[in-house]
Order: sequence, then structure tokens, then C-alpha cells
Amino acid sequence: MESAEAARFWDTVYTDRPAPADPRPNARLVETVTALPPGDALDLGCGGGGDALWLAEQGWQVTALDVSAVATAALTEKARARGLSDRITAVPHDARDALPDLHLDLVTAHYFQTPYEQDRTPVLNAAAALLRPGGRLLVVDHGSTAPWSWNQDPDVRYATPQEVAALLDLAPGLWEIERADAPTRTAVGPDGSTAEVVDHVLLVRRTA
Repeated sequence: MESAEAARFWDTVYTDRPAPADPRPNARLVETVTALPPGDALDLGCGGGGDALWLAEQGWQVTALDVSAVATAALTEKARARGLSDRITAVPHDARDALPDLHLDLVTAHYFQTPYEQDRTPVLNAAAALLRPGGRLLVVDHGSTAPWSWNQDPDVRYATPQEVAALLDLAPGLWEIERADAPTRTAVGPDGSTAEVVDHVLLVRRTA
């Protein structure tokens, strides 16, 4: 899918299903980042903006990217309303294009998956290359099918965190895998219903 088509697709998604006025951060982000000192963060596919807002409230300087200008405009307004405009830069940008020239302590990619075919491995590699020594890449993927998931194919298979790490092909001398597991949680769908879901969590740290 070309950039313009992808932008139209996600603009429609966020127009038809606008984010709540007070979007919440993803649980895996909170449990992973709370103990870290604030720094510079990149939120890939910021969507409703809950992660970017929470990071900024913890003292992080956040660049939030999303292919949807509807999503980034809404996040910019929420940041202004919370007095966080100086900590969040929300940019409509197709992450498959060249990423901004940043020096980062954290890259977060939560459910950076699409209902159409898209190779995200080059994007994650490019984002990881922006990390300073000691910086972390957090990739959280769907590990199960929720009732509201795009794909309801009962035979769908979700890549494990270890498989995602293998695709990234991060040099052992430069990277350390700090976490690769599949915890469960109770999730809330767009209609307010709940379901038990599995997350595939990969956390890697740049060591040099």
C-alpha cells in the first residue's frame, strides 16, 4: 500500500473511531518504562496518543509518528490541553520513509501492525539505529486474536518475540535482549467489551 493510500485508510479509521479524550497508555509500556530515567523517545504509530502523553507526563521528550494526520492532529491538541506541547512533537509521517534524524533513549512500537501487508522490519531496524548506547527498543505485538481484531482467521499465526528479534538481526555485540515473553492481560475493545489477550513483548537494549 502506497503512503497516500495508507494515510487515507488510517485517517478513515481515526475519523470513524476517534480516540477517547483521555487515552490510556499501553500496559506493557508502563511496566517497562516506569523505572527508567526520562530521555528522548520515539513513538512509532502513535495512534490515539495514550503512550506519547504518558511518556511526556513522566518527563520524556517524545517524537510521535503516525501515517494519519487525523491521529497526529488529535494528539497535538491533547498535548496542548495538558500543557505538554513542549514535550510532544506529533508528525504525520509514513515510517517506511526516512525517519527523522534523532538521538534516542527509547523507541516504542506498540501493535505496529496493519491489516494489509507491510514489511515493518526495515522500519524497526532504522528506528533502532537511532538509539544511543543504553537505549531500548520495545516492540509489543498482538499474540492472540481478540473479538475485535482485524483478522478473525482461526489459523492465523503470530510471530513470537524471539522470531521478531531474529528478523531484526541485531548484532550480539551491540544489543542485549532484556525481555522476550508472552504475558496475558485483560483488554478492553472499542465497544467497551473485555477479553483475555496475549501480548508478544520484545525489549532490547543497545549496549554499545
